[in-house]
Amino acid sequence: MTTHELHPERGSTTDVFDRSAPPVLTVDPGDTVVAGSLDAAGYLQRQRTPGEQRPRMFDGRRGHCLTGPIAVRGAEPGDVLAVHIVSADPGEWGWTVAGAADNALNRALGITGAPSWLLWEIDDAAGTATSDRGHTVRTSPFLGVIGMPPDERGRHSTITPRAAGGGNIDCRDLTAGATLFLPVTVPGALVHLGDGHAAQGDGEVAGTAIECPMTTRVTLDVVTGAPVRGVHAVTTRGRITFGFAADLNAAMVEALTAMVTWMQHLHDLDRGTATALASSVVDLRVTQVANETWGVHAVLPHGAVA
Repeated sequence: MTTHELHPERGSTTDVFDRSAPPVLTVDPGDTVVAGSLDAAGYLQRQRTPGEQRPRMFDGRRGHCLTGPIAVRGAEPGDVLAVHIVSADPGEWGWTVAGAADNALNRALGITGAPSWLLWEIDDAAGTATSDRGHTVRTSPFLGVIGMPPDERGRHSTITPRAAGGGNIDCRDLTAGATLFLPVTVPGALVHLGDGHAAQGDGEVAGTAIECPMTTRVTLDVVTGAPVRGVHAVTTRGRITFGFAADLNAAMVEALTAMVTWMQHLHDLDRGTATALASSVVDLRVTQVANETWGVHAVLPHGAVA
């Protein structure tokens, strides 16, 4: 197996999903990619003061600044791409902003009109980030966006997560040691990586986390016969299924339905019994409320059922 390096430069980054975009790197199943990514905004220089606008990779950007697309030889629609996250190392700085968008949530919180910024110094060795206001939090780095373009012509937003191909999932559990399984949408998969988060709570309630550059080592493989359809993951703490919808109830049903199916497969149960068992051991969490689509994930901890 081969290890490839990919740096975030003009020509190896994009701010949209587009199935017609040529890959910037092509790898074999089982290969490893060490991918650098800028923060979601694509800043080429770090902020010196909170909210300072610095040069960016894309002027008038349309979405997240992502590294890719990366093609995986032999990946075809109907397959599943396994993205094993070996490591995720944040850069030295990051930012968070609240109240930047005029949406229903921010209006309810009363924070529209004057964005509030935090500028963070990140100490990866210590596993901490300290804001310009003096607050220190523990880091738990991961990529907010791991995904493929829809199988439709044209350029598509990176902001909305999708049941096919993933994208802006923003799940804080997808840290080092996790494997994310994505239904392949287009030949070659054309996976994109980016939107590094040094730390984030479930929900990403401000619409941003600690947004930062990231160096991520991933191993890409193609699998068949996945136990459930749709986006799912195995992490160091448990199994996860996802739901994405404009309606929170619909997102919840999507995530729970997939988890019940997985439990049927794991424990040889009928659907009703699997649902009854899930009620005792499965957690439902709001993944994010920030991306024009609700995200919900269902979690089955390892060892929860003997």
